[in-house]
Amino acid sequence: MPPTVLRVALPLPHPGLFDYLPQSPSDLLDAVGARVSVPFRSRELVGVVVEVGAAESAPDRLRTIVQRIDAAPLLTGELFDSLRRAARYYHAPLGELLATALPALLRAGEPLPSTQAFTWQLTEQGRTERDRLRAGGRPRQLADCLLAGAVSEPMLADHMPEWRSAARALLSRGLVERIESRARAGATSPQRGPRLHDEQQRAADAIVHALGSFQPFLLDGVTGSGKTEVYLSAIQACLQRGQQALVLVPEIGLTPQMLRRFRERLSVGVDGVEVHSLHSGLGDGARAKVWASMLRGEARVLVGTRSAVFCPLPQAGLIVVDEEHDGSFKQQDGVRYSARDLALLRGQALGVPVVLGSATPALESLAAVAANRYQHLRLTHRAGGAVAPAVRVVDVRRQALQSGLSTELLAAIGNCLARGEQALIFRNRRGYAPVLLCHDCGYSAQCAHCDAPMTVHARGRRLICHHCGSQTYTPKACPDCGSLALQPQGVGTERLEEALASAFPNVPCIRVDRETTRRRDALDGMLQQLGSGPGILVGTQMLAKGHDLPGLSLVGVVGVDEGLHSADFRAGERLAQLLIQVSGRAGRATRPGTVVLQTHHPQHPLLLTLVGGGYAAFAAVELAEREAASFPPYAHLALLRAEAIDEVPLREFLQAARDAATACLRAAGVELNGPLPAPMLRRAGRIRWQLLLSASRRPALHALLNEWLPQIYALKSAKKVRWSLDVDPLDLY
Repeated sequence: MPPTVLRVALPLPHPGLFDYLPQSPSDLLDAVGARVSVPFRSRELVGVVVEVGAAESAPDRLRTIVQRIDAAPLLTGELFDSLRRAARYYHAPLGELLATALPALLRAGEPLPSTQAFTWQLTEQGRTERDRLRAGGRPRQLADCLLAGAVSEPMLADHMPEWRSAARALLSRGLVERIESRARAGATSPQRGPRLHDEQQRAADAIVHALGSFQPFLLDGVTGSGKTEVYLSAIQACLQRGQQALVLVPEIGLTPQMLRRFRERLSVGVDGVEVHSLHSGLGDGARAKVWASMLRGEARVLVGTRSAVFCPLPQAGLIVVDEEHDGSFKQQDGVRYSARDLALLRGQALGVPVVLGSATPALESLAAVAANRYQHLRLTHRAGGAVAPAVRVVDVRRQALQSGLSTELLAAIGNCLARGEQALIFRNRRGYAPVLLCHDCGYSAQCAHCDAPMTVHARGRRLICHHCGSQTYTPKACPDCGSLALQPQGVGTERLEEALASAFPNVPCIRVDRETTRRRDALDGMLQQLGSGPGILVGTQMLAKGHDLPGLSLVGVVGVDEGLHSADFRAGERLAQLLIQVSGRAGRATRPGTVVLQTHHPQHPLLLTLVGGGYAAFAAVELAEREAASFPPYAHLALLRAEAIDEVPLREFLQAARDAATACLRAAGVELNGPLPAPMLRRAGRIRWQLLLSASRRPALHALLNEWLPQIYALKSAKKVRWSLDVDPLDLY
C-alpha cells in the first residue's frame, strides 16, 4: 500500500506539485494550506501543502519534509480557493502564485507575527523637555508627532519611516512610553461627514443595500464628484455590521492622502477603528503584521496597493477598487495578475459587493455595464458646487516655443499666479530631454542594451535608459563625428521645471516625478511645501491621480501629440484617461478652473471628441471601433513572450509553440499571430519575440491554453529561453 504524502506547491516556474513524506503522522493532520520546509535538490524551500494523498512515486524515491512550519493552516477557506482559481485562470504555477500572495517574511518561513497593538505617547518629562530636542532631528519630529496624544505604531510608520530609532532614543531618556492597546474589532458608530448630495446618496444607498451579497458596481463619477465620500459612507455601514473593508488604490503616492481622509472619519473617538495600510513602502515586518491582523479579523479597514488584494478577509463586508482603470493594478512580471479582476473574483467568492470607482472607467468595465454584469452608479456633477474646468486647445503649429511652452500658456500661468492661485504643468516624460542629438551628423545617444534612446537627465549631465536603468555621463563631443554640437532635444519635466523657475522666480516651482518622490512620504511633503499660496507644480502622471489640490485653478498639458499616433490599440484610451484625470485637478474648490492643451493636431478626432463630449463620448466611439476590429473587450488575448541573448533559440521555441497551438485548435477557433519580434526588439541586452493568441470567446481561449501549456513545458527549446504567458495583457510591448 503506497504511503500517504504531502503534495506541496513550491515557488518554482513549474506547474506541478511535489510529493514529500511527513516526519510524523501528525504532520498529515489538517495540513492543507500549511507551510512546510522541504529539501529540493541541494537547497531548502518553503512551500504550501495543497493536498494529502497516496504517493504516486516509489517510496524509496520520496524525500521527507524538513519541518511543518504552521501548526494550523495559514491559507484556508475562500482565500485558498480563490488563489487556486486565479492560478488556473492565469495558467500560472500554483506555487509561484501562493508565494506572491504571502508577505516576504511568511514566504521565507518566518512564523506568523504577533499582532499585539501598541501606542506611543510623551511622558510628562517628555512634554517638559520636548523644546530642548534639536529642531529638525528625528527625535524632535517624533516628539512633535506625539504632542497631541498617543499614536499607534502603524500611524507612526506612515508618518515617519525611521521612527523606531528615534523612539528608542527617547525611550532610553524617559521621554516617551509604549503602551499596549486593545484591538478594536467590534461594530462602530459612524462619524459624521459632509452631507451627501442626491447622486452620492443614491450611490451609497445602493451599495449599502447590497451588503451581504455579491454585486459589482461601477461608480462612474466625474473628477471632484465625491467618490471617496461614497466609499466612506458604505464602509461605515460595513463596520456597523462588524465586517472588514478592503480598499485598493493604484499607487503608493495616493496612499497617504487616502489614509488621512479615512482616519479622520473612521479612527476618531472611542468607537473608531484603526485604518491599516499595505504597500511597497512598508518594511517586511510591518507588511507581515498587517497581513496577520487581517487574518485574525483584528484589522477592520485596509487601504493598500496591488498586493493588498491577497490579504485574508475572514469577516469580509466590502471591497473597493479606486481608480479602477489604472494600469498599475496589473502586475507586469512574475505572475501577471490583475488586482482589479482578482478583487471581483474574491468578491464573488466572499459574497460581498465590489465597487470599482473612476472618472474614466476602463472600456472593459463600461462593456460589462452594457452587458448588465455591473450596476452603473453615476455621479455627473462635482461636489460642493464646483464646476468643471473650461478647456482650451492651443494650436502650437508655427509658434516659437520656450522649452516646450507656448506664449499663451505662459501668459495663462502668469495670470493664475497673479490671482494668488496655483498651476499644474503636466508632461508625461521625466528627465531633462528625451534624446541627445548631434546637429552636425545626426547622431543620437542610444542605450547599449535596448533599442531605445537614452534620456537626458541632470540638466544634460547624465544619460539614463528608462527601460533597463543603465546610466552614463553625457559625452563632451559626438562619438561619431567629434563635433561639439551635441544638444538635448525635446522637453522633460526637469527642463520644464528649469524654464518655469526662471520665468516665475518669486513662487515655488515643485517637480513631481519618479526621481523626486523616491522616499515614501516625499509627495506628501512636496504638496505641504506648496501650501495654499501661489505656486507651480510640474509633473508626470503621478499628479493626475486622485490628489485634491484646492488652490489649483490652471492645468497646462505639454506633449499631447505623442499619444495621438501610437501603434498600440490602447493608446487612445490611455491618453483620454490621462487628459481627463489631469484636467480634473483644476477648479475643484470655489475657484473656476481652466485647462490648456497644447497640440500640433487641434483637429484630431480624439481631441475633438474629448473636448466636445467628454470621456463618455470618447468611450462610446472607441468601444464601437474596438468591436468592429475585434479588439478587447470584444476579444480575449493571451501573449506568449520569450527572450534570449540570441535570436535563433527564440525562433525555434516560438515556432515549436505555434505548431503545438495549431494542433490544439478546434472549430470554435483561436487566432494565432506570430511569432513576431516585440515592438522593442532588444531590452536589457536580450532579444524579445512573442506569439499573440486572440479569441472572441473566453472559454475557447482557456480550453486551448489548458491543452497547450503542458506541451510548452515539455519542449526542449523552452529550456533555452526565458518565457512567460500573460493572460489579458495590457501591454503588448
